[in-house]
Amino acid sequence: MNCAWPLTLAGWRPLLLLCASVIGEGHLLADGQLDQMLDQAQALHRQGNLAEALILASKAVTADPKNPQCYYVRGRLYAEDREHGKAVADFDQALAMEPRGIEIYQLRGIEQFKLAHFKESCADFDRFVERRPQSAAQHWQRGIAYYYAGRYEDGRKQFELHQTVNPNDVENAVWHFLCVARLSGLAKARGSLIPIKDDARAPMMQIYAVFAGKAKPEDVLAAAKGGYSSIAQLNHQLFYAHFYMGLFYEASGNEKLAAKHLAEAAGAYKVEDYMGEVARVHLEWRRQQGK
Repeated sequence: MNCAWPLTLAGWRPLLLLCASVIGEGHLLADGQLDQMLDQAQALHRQGNLAEALILASKAVTADPKNPQCYYVRGRLYAEDREHGKAVADFDQALAMEPRGIEIYQLRGIEQFKLAHFKESCADFDRFVERRPQSAAQHWQRGIAYYYAGRYEDGRKQFELHQTVNPNDVENAVWHFLCVARLSGLAKARGSLIPIKDDARAPMMQIYAVFAGKAKPEDVLAAAKGGYSSIAQLNHQLFYAHFYMGLFYEASGNEKLAAKHLAEAAGAYKVEDYMGEVARVHLEWRRQQGK
């Protein structure tokens, strides 16, 4: 999806200030040492030294185990380290101590999704949107989680809502198609395909044409192999080509070709972003279903 969620490790400070107001600043800072430790952990992460950042954050947890900000910070670092189970455990601790930490529901929902805990992911995304309703239209991640949780009607509604703020995103139209196909079949999904006029990313418009019944999968792969300025961009384009053709074949009932393309997306052409995680999780979801 081409609408990035604006949460980064650098965005922790507002939550830390909330925690400070709840716990009491004198206890929180303890001569400034705890705050300094967490700032240093953040600096180490920015420098690419995630292992040392985690060591320092763990020392902060040991120093003040009743302080939610320590678990929040370490949870973010565990998420960066792809220790999704440990991240969820720290976010659990932070929320148990400070349930007003709204952002943590979003973060925990992401980590639950990456663990293929779809019901739990949806619950956290729902809690986040309930507490921050202005985020609802942007929340395409919730729509994808709904799909894997089998909440296809909720997914359909979420992608229709997202269309109001991101009107030229082929991926949004495809996920809407997939939800409708699960609910009502391929013909209905094609008939209600969200109109997209100009997604400039290669090979998105070719992907759209395949789902609309106006092109063939080989057209997508051909488009993905052109118009790139770097090997990284070529890999990205091939990832999206294989992933969405895998989803197309899966929706069409062609399990052999679905498995082939999905494996290519999550393997040879894997990417290090949220949709790359979706492709990896999709294979786990298929495994859970015995495919």
